[in-house]
Amino acid sequence: MRWFVPLVLVLIAITPLLAFFHQGLPQGHDAQDHVVRIANFYKALSEGVLVPRWAGNLNWGYGHPVLMFLYPFSSYCASFFHFLGFSFVDATKAVFVFAYIASILSMYLWVSAAWGKRAGVIGALLYGFAPYRFVDMYVRMAIGEHMAFVFPPLICYFLYKLAINTHRSLTKNQQSTRNQELRTRNYFYSLGLSLSFALLILSHNALALMFLPIIGFYSIYLFFIEAKKSLYFMLYTLYSLFLGFGLSAFFWVPAFFEGKFTLRNIVTAGEAVERFVPWTWFFYSPWNYGGGDIITKSLGFFQWIGVIASLIVVWKTKEKKVKILLSAFLFLLIISLFMMTSWSKPVWAAIIMLQNFQFPWRFLSLTTFIAAAIGGISISYVINTANKLATPACRQAWRNSHLSNILFIVFCLLSIFATVHMWRPKDYQREDESFYTRIYPGTTDTGESSPIWTTRFMEQSPKAVVEVISGEAMVKQVSRTTTVHEYQVSAKTRAELLENTIYFPGWEVLVDGKKTDIEFQSGIHRGIMTFWVEKGERRVTVVFRDTKLRKISNVITVISGIVLILACLIVGFIWKRKK
Repeated sequence: MRWFVPLVLVLIAITPLLAFFHQGLPQGHDAQDHVVRIANFYKALSEGVLVPRWAGNLNWGYGHPVLMFLYPFSSYCASFFHFLGFSFVDATKAVFVFAYIASILSMYLWVSAAWGKRAGVIGALLYGFAPYRFVDMYVRMAIGEHMAFVFPPLICYFLYKLAINTHRSLTKNQQSTRNQELRTRNYFYSLGLSLSFALLILSHNALALMFLPIIGFYSIYLFFIEAKKSLYFMLYTLYSLFLGFGLSAFFWVPAFFEGKFTLRNIVTAGEAVERFVPWTWFFYSPWNYGGGDIITKSLGFFQWIGVIASLIVVWKTKEKKVKILLSAFLFLLIISLFMMTSWSKPVWAAIIMLQNFQFPWRFLSLTTFIAAAIGGISISYVINTANKLATPACRQAWRNSHLSNILFIVFCLLSIFATVHMWRPKDYQREDESFYTRIYPGTTDTGESSPIWTTRFMEQSPKAVVEVISGEAMVKQVSRTTTVHEYQVSAKTRAELLENTIYFPGWEVLVDGKKTDIEFQSGIHRGIMTFWVEKGERRVTVVFRDTKLRKISNVITVISGIVLILACLIVGFIWKRKK
């Protein structure tokens, strides 16, 4: 019976996903671009590149480093579905479907563990049926943000289990066998926390940064309330988070430090401070399929009921841990709402790094999570304790009529069907598979990932993959993959060649196996690689390698992965021996 509630939640979650079973790609802001990126990602994977960083077919065939800065977890998942036989469109839709269901289950797992099943169900439904979730699914089709919603509840769940088990394992009256079992579970929860945090970063690095204050606040709350100031809990937490950073280092380290070679700071400069949200829109803004500045920013009617209920609970309750947690979450909710309004403009201007978020209303991801947690805890608390606030006669009537169950069911149904008009895309796009796998006339971003040496976007395909721009030579293409281009050059004189690939750190040109100089800042061929070959028969290889920074990042991830695997083996051995 313990699987009954999760099974019901899965069946409920499938209902708003039926539009994904329609033929074609839902027509969203980023829908087509995501499929093209995934197609380029899979192409590199199929060529043996474990960490795809270069999209060879983008930007009119000149290539683009967007994959280096693009959250890779959703692309790995979609690539897995494509490997199983799904088309790229269906693989993309499958990621949306499974991530949505997983996010609802993860919220239920956390809130039910900490506050009971009724709170878990309400929290899960408020989380899954918030307006912004359908904006991400059917309007923006923001696959990275959508995937990221799975992991904050999982992080909170593992933190909670770590806290209570650490406290129990240190209690003096615990039997030694029971104590060992609790400590073994701590290792398991620590590993789960590491993996969940790493996957949050790999799902969406900007949202991971946004959620850090919530993770910090909740860890501090658990340290004082549930773990009873146990230093072991803090050590487990810090170790797990650092391991999570290490596991995801192959992505976030190069994405952060090599962003200086792109137009990121130029393209995004000042954009955020022009896209603030009127505060009234948080209460009501009509559903629509327009651009980012006019899409609904509503928190949700029943989410606001949960916020109001939390204010009542904070005022009335005498339970310390309920009052503290709800107060902290309300504070974070207010800050998140404030950051989306023009009142926060001085903060955005002072902290330049915030402008990498591109638009303030991205904080809706935080408010969606916080409002769901607040609603699940407070509404279930009100329903469960309403009989205590009534007269003796009303209490008996409450118990006899099962009114609390009725109110619970009614609230859940209303919170679901309040969003029924949001359960579909504007239209569907139908293209052949080759549309996504061939040369693509765009970068799939706004140009922020374009190298600083080139133009923001190319405007047409090159005449050939390689051209002779000086001297006399014949060039024959031997082979070409995403990261390795090989040519046979017959040069009658010393000749200058133009490799029609935009330069980014990592590209090298080898002539007869020896590295040669590359020019990529020419005024005529801006940002495109040119190089010289001497007279004679030459073997030219143009290859994209990892820089030292990327190699170090990869090593950090490998070491962290080894630590994780060894820890899993040790925990498994201890558990098996105990059994």
